[in-house]
Amino acid sequence: MAQAEKMEKKSSLMNVLEIDGVPLPVISKEIWARVCHFQARPDDLILATYPKSGTTWIHEILDMIHNVGDVEKCQRATSTDRHPFIELTFTHKEKLDLDWAIEMPSPRMLKTHLPSHLIPPSIWKQNCKIIYVARNPKDCLVSFYHFHRMTSMLPDPQSLEKFLEKFMAGNVVCGSWYDHVKGWWAAKDKHQILYLFYEDVKKNPKREIHKMLEFLGKTLSEEVIDKIVYHTSFDVMKQNPMANQTALPSHIFDHSISNFMRKGMPGDWKNHFTVAMNETFDKHYKKMMAGTTLTFCTEI
Repeated sequence: MAQAEKMEKKSSLMNVLEIDGVPLPVISKEIWARVCHFQARPDDLILATYPKSGTTWIHEILDMIHNVGDVEKCQRATSTDRHPFIELTFTHKEKLDLDWAIEMPSPRMLKTHLPSHLIPPSIWKQNCKIIYVARNPKDCLVSFYHFHRMTSMLPDPQSLEKFLEKFMAGNVVCGSWYDHVKGWWAAKDKHQILYLFYEDVKKNPKREIHKMLEFLGKTLSEEVIDKIVYHTSFDVMKQNPMANQTALPSHIFDHSISNFMRKGMPGDWKNHFTVAMNETFDKHYKKMMAGTTLTFCTEI
């Protein structure tokens, strides 16, 4: 397929609606109204992330916790077909994830990329448990850039320099990374939220899994936990078609351009940022994160 045809196809598959200044992958205002009125249940578990912050990874860990380390059960379907997003619509599916979520029996695990202020009010009202995962912005930006390149659901990112400008300005799907991570950081003081960091899970997955278990009120043997650590490691997941998204249609995720699971190692941004880009980003980061106690590790 010629590049021009690819760009045209990418544009035709975009479904972005601006809500309160945040560009969201929502088809219509009617669908957004249904998202807003989504009825949560007290035993729902919500996995919340900014895009490219370890959603699939933590989803795999939580699914293995729920299934007590049963690998076969966790490979029953792709990650996109095991637990729905509240707001997302995948163009290759016949049914909205929202409809799927509504029909699911309890207990449900639901995913979202929504900023905290746009979460359906019933989630707060039902006091649902929420696990939020944040990733350092430089690696998140690079991963998001490559994701734009390989998926037909998002616009062509052009150059990394141009994408960096859009990312810093919040002119990307799901809006400002800064607002997202800070909003959820503030929300954790008022709600049942376990706030995790991608880099911490990478450094010591066993410790972070213990945090998840304690938060969820569950216990597992060390043998099962070790099994979960192994099967959710990057190298193993990268070979798992139920996690690496190679099972999805190639017109949705084109792995010939970039793998969905690329590197997963904190610090990869150093292979992409120029000195000038890094200086520009650091200056902007310092301004945007002033006054918050939230800190990030950009390499391990």
